[in-house]
Amino acid sequence: MMSTQDSPRIAILGGGIGGLAAAAFLRDKGFDSDVYEQAAALTEVGAGLVIAPNAARLLRRLGVLDRFVKRAVRMEVGWEFRRWENGAVLSAENLEEGCIRLYGEHTYTAHRADLLDALRSAVPEQSIHLGRRCVSVEFDGDQAVLRFEDGETVRPDILIGADGVHSRVRGAVVGPTEARESGICAFRALVPAHKAPEFARRHAQTLWIGPDHHLVHYPVSGDDYINLVAFAPAGTNSVESWTATATVDELLGEFAGWDSRLVDLIRAAETPGRWALLDREPLDRWSRGNATLLGDAAHPMFPFFAQGAAQAIEDGAVLSLCLAADPDHPTAALSRYEELRRRRTARLQEVSHGRSHINHLPDGPEQQARDLRYSQADPLRENGWIYEYDPEGALS
Repeated sequence: MMSTQDSPRIAILGGGIGGLAAAAFLRDKGFDSDVYEQAAALTEVGAGLVIAPNAARLLRRLGVLDRFVKRAVRMEVGWEFRRWENGAVLSAENLEEGCIRLYGEHTYTAHRADLLDALRSAVPEQSIHLGRRCVSVEFDGDQAVLRFEDGETVRPDILIGADGVHSRVRGAVVGPTEARESGICAFRALVPAHKAPEFARRHAQTLWIGPDHHLVHYPVSGDDYINLVAFAPAGTNSVESWTATATVDELLGEFAGWDSRLVDLIRAAETPGRWALLDREPLDRWSRGNATLLGDAAHPMFPFFAQGAAQAIEDGAVLSLCLAADPDHPTAALSRYEELRRRRTARLQEVSHGRSHINHLPDGPEQQARDLRYSQADPLRENGWIYEYDPEGALS
C-alpha cells in the first residue's frame, strides 16, 4: 500500500475492540488502514461487557448496531445493588425507560466476541492482518517504525497503538510506565443460563457488595449465559492476564457466607479466569511524532463503571473526526485528538478507581451511610456526563 498525499498509510497495532473501532470509524471517514493483530484468529478472550448509551449511539452511527443486538441483551434494570449476606436490594434503576428518555439509546450487555464481530463487519477483510506479532516499535526522528517477528518492517504515515494494557507503542511513545499493585484481583466466568438461578436470568445488571468483595452478573450471548465478574483481595498468584485461570472452589471460597442464591450461581460457573488489577496513573501525553495511543494502551481503567470498551470506541470516533477535519496535517490532528480525549478518560480512570473502596466497605457506620446514599441516588442521571457524550459535539 503506497502512501499518497490524499491517502496516508495508517497502521493500527492491535485487533481488539479499540483497534477495530478505529479502523471502522476511519473507513467511515474515507481512510484506509491496516490492522495488525498478533493472534492467528480474531477472537476475543474474556467474557462479558456493558454497552451503555454513549457506546450504543456510536455503534448505530457505524451501522453495526442491528448486527450487535442480535446477540446482545437489552437491560431492563441496572445499578441494582444488593447486600452481600441476604440479597436485600439497596437500589435499582429502570434502564429500559430511563436510557431512552435521557440518552436516546438503550444499555446492552454482551459477550466481547459479539461486539468484536459487529465491529469487524465494518472493516474490509483485506485490512486485517492476523498472526502479525510486533517485536519492536522505534522512532526514526518523528517516524514510527514497526518491526514484526517475520522480519517485515512497516513505516506508516500514522501509527495508532491499540495494543492493550501491555502496549509496545505506549513504551515507545512515553517510555516505561510504572504500574502499582492495587491489592484487588478479578475473577470472570460464564454460567450456562439453564444452570443459573432464576434471579440471575433477569435482564438486569446486578452488583452484590460486601466487605472487601463485590460481584457483578448479567446475561449475555442472547440469554444463553450469565456473565459473572467478581473482585476480591489479590493473592500472590494473581497476574495481569486474560488467560490465567482459577477454580470454582477458589471463587466459592472468596464468597463463603454470602447469600445462598449467589453461592449457587458461582457453583454453576465454568472455569473462572483470574487476573490482578494493576493501578496506573493517567498519562501526561499520548502522542509522539506520527504515533498516538487508543483504548487500554492510553487509559487502562478499573472496570467499576463498565466503560473500558466504550471509551475505546469513543477514541476511535474522535480520532477519525480529527483526521477528517485536518487530513493534510496528521500530527496536528493527533494532538487535537489527544487534547479532546485525555481529560475525559482521566476522569473516568479516577472515578472507577474510587468505586473500589466504596463497594468494599466493611459493615459498620460508613457502610450504612453508603447504603443510604445508594437508596436515594439516581445514578443514571448523575452520570449523564458519561452517557450523553457525543464525539461530534466534542469537536465543535
